[in-house]
Amino acid sequence: MNAVFSSLLSALFSCFRTRARMQIEILALRHQLNVMQQRGKKRPSLGAVDRVLWVWLSRVWAQWRSALVIVKPETVIAWQRKGFRLYWTWKSRAGKTGRPGVSREVRELIREMSRANPLWGAPRVHGELLKLGVEISQATVAK
Repeated sequence: MNAVFSSLLSALFSCFRTRARMQIEILALRHQLNVMQQRGKKRPSLGAVDRVLWVWLSRVWAQWRSALVIVKPETVIAWQRKGFRLYWTWKSRAGKTGRPGVSREVRELIREMSRANPLWGAPRVHGELLKLGVEISQATVAK
């Protein structure tokens, strides 16, 4: 009984998958027709939204290359790679890069503590700074 139910369920899902693939192909072809009609006799140029659509289609639909007529498939792959590079460029620049800077007051405090207590090393000075509420690395104190 379970085998029959699972085979019926898989057959039902395969019908939906083929219908979804057909709908995606219709979407792709209609999009190309709209682009060609809007441009008239001029060479068709795709905007940013059109490029995003084709990049999305290339990820979702395995046979996207067969329906693509107005641009080369290599162009769509290049758009996808460019978007990937732009995303990671933005992502890496979003926050501050490198180590955070140490304020002048904290540097002067470290120097003053080390001059006043010449037998203290970096770990001891770091511990005293932590007691004062100054969050700083021990390696930074040592430098």
